[in-house]
Order: sequence, then C-alpha cells, then structure tokens
Amino acid sequence: MGALKKLFKQTFIYGLATVLPRVISVLLLPLYTSVFENAAGYGEYINIYSWIAIFNVFLAYGMETAFFRFYHKHNEKKDVVSTSLISLICSSLLFLLIALLFKNSLAELTSIKVEYIQFTALILVLDALAIIPFALLRANEKPMKYAVLKVINVTINLGFNVFFLLILPQLAIEENSFWTSIYRPNFEIAYIFISNIIASGSTLLMLCPTYFKVNYKFDVVLWRQMLKYAAPVMVAGAAFTINEVVDKILLTLMATETEAGKYGACYKLALFMTLYGTAFRLGVEPFFFSHANTSNPQKTYAQITNYFVILGSVILLAVVAFIEPLGKILIRNSTYWEALEIVPIILLASFCLGIYHNLSVWYKVTDRTKFGAYISSIGAILTLVINIGLIPKIGYMASALATLAAYGSMMCLSFYFGRKYYPIPYNFRKIVFYGSISILFSALSFYVFNRNLIVGALLLLVFLGLLFKMEGDRLKIILFKRES
Repeated sequence: MGALKKLFKQTFIYGLATVLPRVISVLLLPLYTSVFENAAGYGEYINIYSWIAIFNVFLAYGMETAFFRFYHKHNEKKDVVSTSLISLICSSLLFLLIALLFKNSLAELTSIKVEYIQFTALILVLDALAIIPFALLRANEKPMKYAVLKVINVTINLGFNVFFLLILPQLAIEENSFWTSIYRPNFEIAYIFISNIIASGSTLLMLCPTYFKVNYKFDVVLWRQMLKYAAPVMVAGAAFTINEVVDKILLTLMATETEAGKYGACYKLALFMTLYGTAFRLGVEPFFFSHANTSNPQKTYAQITNYFVILGSVILLAVVAFIEPLGKILIRNSTYWEALEIVPIILLASFCLGIYHNLSVWYKVTDRTKFGAYISSIGAILTLVINIGLIPKIGYMASALATLAAYGSMMCLSFYFGRKYYPIPYNFRKIVFYGSISILFSALSFYVFNRNLIVGALLLLVFLGLLFKMEGDRLKIILFKRES
C-alpha cells in the first residue's frame, strides 16, 4: 500500500499541475466563443492548434518516453540527460530553419495562413526545448516544481489573452493614444499566438538552469539506442495525435469551419476526463518504470488500474449529470450549444483512452514499444475511415463516434496482447461492473431523462453510495493510513 499511497500523492500533485492550468485555460473557452461569434473563427483556431499538436509529436520523436526508460536503466544518467538535450536542441533548430524557409509550402499543406506559420514554428520549438527539463523533474520525483512551472505558464498565457482580446480593444477606443498605435483589429488569432509564445518563452527561461548544469557529452551509441526505442513511440504518438485532432481538421476540410468550431468547443467539455487521465498518466509513467524490477509489480499495476476505473467512472457520470449547466457556463454563445450531444460520447472515449494508458504498461516495461505503434495506428485508421466515410452524412457526430471507436479498440487490443506478453491480474469483473453502471446511469441521465439535472444528481448519489459501500474501506487505507 505504501507504493500506491506514494503514487496517489504524486498523481494528486501532477493532477494539480494539469488541472489548475487547464481550469485557468478553460476560462478561455467562454472568451474565445464570445470573440468568435459565428464559430467559423473558432474553427480556424482549432484547425491551427490541431496541426500544432501533430507537429509536436514529430519534434519530440518519442524522446520523452525514451528518456524515462534509459534514465532508470542506464548507469550514466548524466549521459542520458546530455545526449537527449543535444538531440532535441539540434532537431528543433533545424525544424525552425526549414519552417521559415518553406513557410509557403507549409501554409498550403496545412491550410494555415502564411502569416501564422512563423508563430506556429516558434511555439513548437519553444515547447520542444522544454521537454527534457520537464521530464527530468518527473524522473527525479519533483512534482511540486513541475506543477508550479505549469501553472505559471498557463497563468501568463491567460493573462495576455485577456489583455489582448478584452482589455486592449477597450483601451484603443481613445484616439491617438499609445494603445491605438499597437492595437490591430481582426487580429485575434495572432494575439492568441503571441500570448502562447510569451508563456512558452517564459517557461523555457525558468527551465534554463537545466541547460547550464549539464556537462554536454553526446554519446552516439546511447543516442542510437534511444532512437531505436523512441521510433515506435513516435509512430504511436503520431497515430494517437491523429486520433485526437484529425477530426477537427477533416471537419474543416469536409464540412465547414463553423461545424469544426461547434464541435471543438463542445469537445472541450470532456476536459474533466482528459485532465484526470493525463494527471494519472504523468504520475504513473515514471512509477511503472521505477517499479518494473520490484517483487511482483504486476499486482501493483492491477490495483492501479482498478482504482483508475473507479474514479474515472465517477467523473464520467458526474460530468454527464451536470452537462447542461456546465455547458452554458463555459460556452456563453448559444450558437455552439447544439453540439452538446457529442459530450457523453467524447467523455466515454477519453475514459477508454485513460484505461488504455494504464494497460499500456506491458509493452513499455518489456521494451515492446512497437506494439504501441501498431495499436495506435489501428486506432488512427479507424478515425480516418469513419470520419471520411460519415462526415458528409452526419457531420460532427461522425467525429465523436470515430473517437470512441478508435480509443475503445485501442483499449481492447492492449488488454488482449498484454495478457499474452505480460500477464497482469486485473480484477476484470470489478472493472466491468463499475464501468457498466456508470455508462448505464450516464445514458439514462442524458438520453432517457433528457439531461434533467435532478435525475442526474440522484443517479450520481446512488452510484457514490454503491461505491462507498463496496470500496470505502480500501480507499480510506490508501488515502489516509499513515505509513509506519
């Protein structure tokens, strides 16, 4: 129980590092949906940041996961740090040069306006250069510092967004003022980029001590080993990112930016499940590697997944039960509300993705990362086929169903292959029981009782009562029992 307690403590802090910035950033949703009144402008913004997510994967090329693996198993940890840093510095600067030289071609490929390409490239490079310093904090179990830096990053981003999009237009009303000279109308997306660049640049500046403390040595043999391990991770990451963002790109291309904007705004209401899954993954990934050689780690891995499903089931039902007020609080513009019907589907898809990340321990600790690439690629193929086949017929609902199909299939495939190559004694009956009850109650609340707030709250209370009766004692031991 001591290992589990430590994990939950770190996950809580990583959760704060993820949740607090996202809670701050979620304030941007009502701001953006107000600024982009007709949803088309928000659709353009969604399209650009979808491409940023895809390029992020290629600029990281799996080095973060490779760093964790080799940092824990390599005798010379300093060599792992320095080799990783040199690799990412060189690749990032090379990308920046190529992006600036071929910005017209990139603009044509991505449907991003040429004037935004340099902003996009700079954001990507700044974020890539922060990968290893942040990974080093996680590897050395410094979640509090990690959390503080993440919160500062998004606070800066939020502050400048509010200034540029809300305050500056008001200040510029006065003619011949300083503010009039720096304000540009219809420049909203560029202002969002500038805010992001300031935030990312500030974060990298705070991480600079990592770069100055390293004795730079490039170990070619180690680098090749890391790349060999990282390559399937990059493929898996690319496939995973396609699953996550290609629906917005395809909606822009095959439907309209308005459709993409409505879908993208309501998609963000599944943020609560995404936050939970991301926070858990940030805490559990270093934990998996550091405990891989302990006595019977499979038992601990099974317990972790059991509790992930329990808490995830609560989040799924809670968000669906209160989706009506949540949607109207976070999305003030009624133009977007018609897409609320996608939220339960995206929530369930995000839940499946979180379970997949827990199940994926088997191929990471056994160095079979190629299976991650295979599984994610199958999910990506499903995403593309369903979106391309159904968007012309049912619009953004096709994108929601494609997301669920992709993540659900990835979860099932990982479970199937994991039983063969690295058996873990999951409590399958308990996982299915809690997951099924949560899905059933969510469906009743949303579809049968038409989002009735009282019915949803009652179903949530019933589920919490059932959970407390069956799991209360175990959860108290993990969360509150003092270690001797």
